[in-house]
Amino acid sequence: MSRVLIPYATTEGQTAQIAEVIAGVLRERGHDADHVDLTKLGDTLPDGYHAVIIGASIHMGKHDKHALEFVRKNLDTLVRLPSAFFSVSLAAHGDRDEAEGYVDQFEEESGWRPDKIALFGGALLYTKYGFIKRHMMKKIAADKPGDLGLDLSRDYVYTEWDAVKRFAEHFAEQLETTPA
Repeated sequence: MSRVLIPYATTEGQTAQIAEVIAGVLRERGHDADHVDLTKLGDTLPDGYHAVIIGASIHMGKHDKHALEFVRKNLDTLVRLPSAFFSVSLAAHGDRDEAEGYVDQFEEESGWRPDKIALFGGALLYTKYGFIKRHMMKKIAADKPGDLGLDLSRDYVYTEWDAVKRFAEHFAEQLETTPA
């Protein structure tokens, strides 16, 4: 079976949770999967991996800079290995075109065209934000299409966990049917 690296860039932790679920599905399928925060991994892809799934969240209209720097630094390796990218944003919950635009921009800036791409809804973690960020995020949520929660006394998670699992299963199938 394959050894898969799942580096991710997260701000509030939703992307980390998604990476953990993906790693779990891959392990259930018999693969060795390591999910690691890009701020701890650094910018170099370690040796010994057969595939890579990179995850990044959107903040202020851009994917996390750590993910972009990692892809640029490791582009030669990423184009040779089976690879995937998952983007986490509020837009993925209510404005698919906007969410796809973020991925298009990431591909253009990085030069990377992963084999598979997934868009996952993120989370509004009002109870974990400070006063200013909580109210700023409420304003952003109110201006977005779709049904984003505005009650500041609770958190909202928009990630479709079944879609995350299907994405990981499809990637595993690709690994299992591709000759080494």
